[in-house]
Amino acid sequence: MSFDPTTVALPRALSPSRLLDFQSCPRKYEYSAVLKLPQPASYASVKGRFVHAILERLFGLEPDQRTRAAADHFIPEAIEVEITPEVRTDLAYDDDLEATLLAETKHILDQYFTMEDPTAVVLYEHEDKKAVELPLTAAIKGAPLYGILDRLDRDEDGSLVIVDYKTGKYPSGDYVTSAFANAAIYVALCEAELKERPSKVRLLYVASGQPLERRTEEIFPDQRADAAAEAWVSIKAAHAAGNFEPRPSASACRFCPTDYQARCRAEGVPVVAPSPRRRY
Repeated sequence: MSFDPTTVALPRALSPSRLLDFQSCPRKYEYSAVLKLPQPASYASVKGRFVHAILERLFGLEPDQRTRAAADHFIPEAIEVEITPEVRTDLAYDDDLEATLLAETKHILDQYFTMEDPTAVVLYEHEDKKAVELPLTAAIKGAPLYGILDRLDRDEDGSLVIVDYKTGKYPSGDYVTSAFANAAIYVALCEAELKERPSKVRLLYVASGQPLERRTEEIFPDQRADAAAEAWVSIKAAHAAGNFEPRPSASACRFCPTDYQARCRAEGVPVVAPSPRRRY
């Protein structure tokens, strides 16, 4: 037994990111969602939250006020909110790193404004609130699912479009399909809670200025919801047993936090080291 299930609560809901953790390695899900082991911030995650915070505030404005200058206006507030004392410690944050963050953020905002005109965006309104950072919760096929949408728009034809900002690299090859894994759950959540199925999902890779869009039926939201329901059954069983069996592999261990890897090794789990890159 890894933990005592009578003293460690079962998570109340399953988010798309935690579902990916469980599918990658159940022990990773245990560490992240059940035991809630803290993780130091990474520069990539902080930059992502920083950019999201600016765009969230931008879309809190009336359409005609969503200008490039307005986006810059929210940078000091984003620094105050997102660059916490803990983040400063984790990143060894100093003037040079802040200069890098601000330069990269400026580039991202420049790229974003070439991708779409925010003054022309029509936001879905939910309970008299604009659908920015919209939390959705619904029991789907027995699984309590939860997600937060960056944006939910009304397209020109009146249909709903899920918009998700991405600050990482634009995907290629097999990674294109996996890029929509979270969004497929968002589609299911919209249909369950809002009683309306979005027609499209639009991923905005704001660092490169490239959008990636798929129609809803192309990303198989029903099958993804089925997978979440099956995972939830397994999660409840593992929690009752007090142990999420590790499933080490080259791909799972490669993307697992170093602190998780160290804990696994201490517990005798054979962590798989990534293969060295070949040179040609």
